[in-house]
Amino acid sequence: MNWWKWILTILTLLLALAAAAIYTVLHLSLPNYDGTQSSSISNTARLERDALGYLSIHAANRSDAAFALGFAHAQERFFQMDLLRRNAAGELAELFGKRALKADLALRQHRFRSRATQALAALPVEDKQLLSNYSRGVNEGLAALSMPPFEYTVLQQTPTPWQETDSFLVIYSMYLDLQGKLGRDDYAMTILKQTVPDEWYRFLQQHSDIWQAAIDNSQIEAVPLPTSTYPKLLTNSQTACNLCTVKDATDIGSNNFAVAGSLTSHGSAILADDMHLSIRVPGTWYKAQLNWRDGTQLRTVTGLTLPGTPAIVVGSNGNIAWGFTNSTADWHDLVALQLSDDGKRYLTPDGWQALEYVYDTIKVANGPDQPLQLAQTQWGPLVRFGDSPAYALRWVAYDIEAVNFNLLQLETSATAQDALQLAPQVGIPTQNLLVADNKGNIGWSLMGRIPKRNLPDLDTAQDWSNADFGWFGYIAAEAQPQLLNPASHRLWTANSRMIGAADYQLIGNGGYDLGARGWQIQQGLNQLHSADEQALHKIQLDNRALMLERWQQLLLEVLDNDTVQQHQLQSYRQHVLTSSQSASVDAVGYSLVRAFRLKLLELQFAPLSAYLEQHGARSQDLKYSLETPLWAMLQQRRTDTLPASFSSWDELLLTAVLQSKQQLLQDNGSINQSNWGYINQARINHPLSGAIPLLGGWLNMPATELNGDSHMPRVQRPGFGQSQRMVVAPGQEHKGILTIPAGQSGHPLSPFYRGDHQYWLNEVALPFLPGEKKYQLLLTPQG
Repeated sequence: MNWWKWILTILTLLLALAAAAIYTVLHLSLPNYDGTQSSSISNTARLERDALGYLSIHAANRSDAAFALGFAHAQERFFQMDLLRRNAAGELAELFGKRALKADLALRQHRFRSRATQALAALPVEDKQLLSNYSRGVNEGLAALSMPPFEYTVLQQTPTPWQETDSFLVIYSMYLDLQGKLGRDDYAMTILKQTVPDEWYRFLQQHSDIWQAAIDNSQIEAVPLPTSTYPKLLTNSQTACNLCTVKDATDIGSNNFAVAGSLTSHGSAILADDMHLSIRVPGTWYKAQLNWRDGTQLRTVTGLTLPGTPAIVVGSNGNIAWGFTNSTADWHDLVALQLSDDGKRYLTPDGWQALEYVYDTIKVANGPDQPLQLAQTQWGPLVRFGDSPAYALRWVAYDIEAVNFNLLQLETSATAQDALQLAPQVGIPTQNLLVADNKGNIGWSLMGRIPKRNLPDLDTAQDWSNADFGWFGYIAAEAQPQLLNPASHRLWTANSRMIGAADYQLIGNGGYDLGARGWQIQQGLNQLHSADEQALHKIQLDNRALMLERWQQLLLEVLDNDTVQQHQLQSYRQHVLTSSQSASVDAVGYSLVRAFRLKLLELQFAPLSAYLEQHGARSQDLKYSLETPLWAMLQQRRTDTLPASFSSWDELLLTAVLQSKQQLLQDNGSINQSNWGYINQARINHPLSGAIPLLGGWLNMPATELNGDSHMPRVQRPGFGQSQRMVVAPGQEHKGILTIPAGQSGHPLSPFYRGDHQYWLNEVALPFLPGEKKYQLLLTPQG
C-alpha cells in the first residue's frame, strides 16, 4: 500500500509540474494590456480596451492607427492570421506536416502567392504606405510577446514575419471561403444537362416561384412539370450513391437589411448585418474603434476588422453605416478545353497553344519537400473532376481587379450615394453592400467588379475556342446594378436572387439560397411601421420555421389514423402537431419535420446523386435547390417520376417517415430526446483542440444547445452561423448593437478569450460602442 501511495504522490507531482509548465508557457505568450511599449510608430498611440477587450485606438493619423491595429491583431490573433495567409497560399503543410499536403496541392493551383505580389505592386502609394505600417505593427506586436503564441509551441514551429503581400492573401482566403465551388457547380450542371432532355433540365434546375423576395420586385415564373416521361436514368441507377445529400442551405446564411429614416424616430437610417461563416475559436472578426486626425477633422470609425488587414470591414463612421452579405452570384466559369492528341496543347481563338507548366515546391514540416507541376492555360489552371475531360477555371479572383484596399475609403464616405459610387472600385469577393446614412437614405449595390461575359450559358462549361465567347474585361462602373431609396423604405439581402431581368443576366447564379430566408426577413420588415435597433435585432434572431409549414402539413397527411396505429407513431404525430413551428432547442416536432423533408429529398433524388457521383460530380453542387421540383412532383404524384424502388408515392412518403425516424432513434436514443437543441449543439472549437490530449477541450466554447437552423433569419448550425450581429444607425451609435460568438483574444488565459460568448449565446445585445476603459497600452516612438 505504501508503494501505491508513493506512486500516486509522484504522479500527482508530475501532473502538477506539467500543469505549471503549460501555464508558464501560456502566460509568457500573453499580451500586455497596460503600460508603455516602445515601437517604430511615428507618434504615440493609445490602445484602450474595455472589460470585454473591445479595442479603441487613438492615433495622430490613419497610418499610425494602422500600425496600432496591426500590433493588436498580432498580439491577440496572429495564429489565426497565419492560417488565413497559409490557406490562400497553399502553405499549410509547412506548419502542420503531411496531413495538410492534400489541401496544399489543391490550393497551389490558384497561385495566390504570386498574384499577391502583383497586387501589391499595383497598389497606390498611399495605400501601400498604410499597408506597410500595418505590417510593421504586426511584426512588432509579435516580437513584443515574451514567447510566440502558444499554438507554435504545440506545433513545435516558429512563426514567420508578416509581409505586405500577406494581407492580400487574407483577402484571397475569403475568396476561397465565399466563392469556393471552383467549377464543381458548373461541372455538375454540365453533367446533368448532357444527361437529360432540355425540358427536364430546366424543370430540375429552376428558381423557386414561392420564396421570391428580390429587392427590385422582379418575379420568375415556375417551370411546370414536363408532360414527357421522367428520364429513366433518374429513376434507376446501377449503383447506390455514397453521398446522397442534395443541395440545401447547409452552409449559407448571411443577412443584412436596412430601414430608411422615414421609419425611425431619430431620422437616421438603421442597418442590420449578421454575416454567417464557419464559427471557430477565435472568431473571424475583431471589434475595434479607430480614432485619428485627418487635418483638422477628428475621424472615428467603429466596427469589425479582419485580422490580417488594416480596414474596418463593416461598421459606422457617424455619417454612414455599411454591412455585407455574400452575393452568391456567378463569379467563375468552366472552359471546356479541346486538347491535342498528346494532351500538351489546347485550342484557342488564336489556334493551338501549348499548355504552360509552372513548377513549385511545397515545404512539409518533418517531411521531404513535395515538388509540384501545375498546368496553366490563358484562362486559368487546368482542372479535372475525377476522370472528367480537361477544363480551365476562369475566376474573378485571378485578375488584378480582384484585390485592393479601396474598402478603406468607406471609412471617410459621407453619404449612402458616396458608398454606392465607390462599390465598383473595391477589390473584395463581390458582396451585397447595404448602406444607411445619417440623413435617412438607404442603398444597395454589388461591391466588387463584374466581368463582361458573352457566353451561351453561365451555368455549364463552354468551349471558348470561338473568339465570340469568353470574358471581355469588366463592365463599366455606371452599369453596376444599384438601388438607392426604394419606395418601400426597406432593403434586405440574404444570399438569394436579389435582382432580375438584364441585371440578373450580368451576374448569374452561383448557388443562391432557396429564398425563404430573404422572404421571411422581408415579411418582418414590412410589419414594422416604425423601427428601432431592437426591432431589427429581433429579426436577426427570428427562428420561426415558416418554410417548413407546408412540409408539416404534408407530414400530417401521411400520418393518417391507420398509419399511426400500424407503425405506433402516436407520440411522433403529437410532436409534429405541437412543436414544429420553430427551430427552438426544446422542439422535437421541428426535428421530425426537418428530418422527414431531407430524407424525402434524398430518396427521391438518390438515382440522380448516384449518376452524378459516377461522373465525379455531386448533387449538392447543383446550383438550384431540388426542393422546388420535388414539391411540384408531389402535387401531381405521377408514377413515372418515382424512383424505381417504389411503387407509389404513398410508399415513398411513408418510407421517408420511417427511415428518418429510425435515424433519429439511432442518433439520439429516442424520439423524445430528439429535441432540436440536442441535435444542434455548438461546436465552436479551436483548430488545435483535437491535437492536445486532456486539455484540448478547454480551448473550445461549451457544447451548448442552439436555436436556429437553415431557411430562417437565425441560421445556426453547430459550427456555422452568425459570425457577428450588428445593428447601428449612423450618428446614433450609442443605441447600436455589436456581438461576436467567442471573444476578442485567441489566447486562452486572456480575460477576453470568451468575452462575448455568453452574450451572443443568450441573445444579449451588447453595445455597438466600446465600454468604459479598463486597460491602456501606449505605443511610443523609439528614441
